[in-house]
Amino acid sequence: MRTITQTEIRIIGCLIEKEITTPEHYPLTLNSLTTACNQKSNRDPVTSMSESDVLDALNTLINDRIVTDETRGNSRVAKYQHRFCNTEFGSLKLSKQEIAILCVLFLRGPQTPGELRTRTQRLCEFENVAQVEAVLNKLAADENAPKVVKLSKEPGKREARYGHLFCGDISDTVTIEQSQNTHTNSSEENKRIEQLETEVSQLRTELDELKQLVNDVLS
Repeated sequence: MRTITQTEIRIIGCLIEKEITTPEHYPLTLNSLTTACNQKSNRDPVTSMSESDVLDALNTLINDRIVTDETRGNSRVAKYQHRFCNTEFGSLKLSKQEIAILCVLFLRGPQTPGELRTRTQRLCEFENVAQVEAVLNKLAADENAPKVVKLSKEPGKREARYGHLFCGDISDTVTIEQSQNTHTNSSEENKRIEQLETEVSQLRTELDELKQLVNDVLS
């Protein structure tokens, strides 16, 4: 499987999540999928994708046969479902626990085994953290295509985090996210500067008008 973009992995994660938690509303419409991608809960980072952003990524995933358009009959609303794993022709076969762990990693980024046990409760059951670690170790053990990697323990943390590798090496992913955050912060700063410049210009105009009014009164 090719390296997947952050937008695409968010889409795949949402489709997996909704298939398990709300099967009555699955497959998802473009609107429902966009809403799921931009949820403020159970997402990190929180995004603000447009339907156009989601549709562009969906078209790529459809071309790669990772997602299918399940619109049927006379329906005018397109609906989408994932074919990420456990399909007839796909090579990626995962257990329910493996799917749950990857889904949460797709939606929330690197996490500790303890966090994963808590956050996968809606998707599957783990008896204890040791069971989570066993599944993580299995996902990391494939020498040809490891699916997760154990990260260095952060200062002051008791547990090391694990991250998925479907978007490439974790360091590459972090670099991309940092670059995106820098771009976002720069854009927001530019907007604030433009707003301040507009307000200063308006104040100068009002001041000139007041000066003219005072001059007219005095004269």
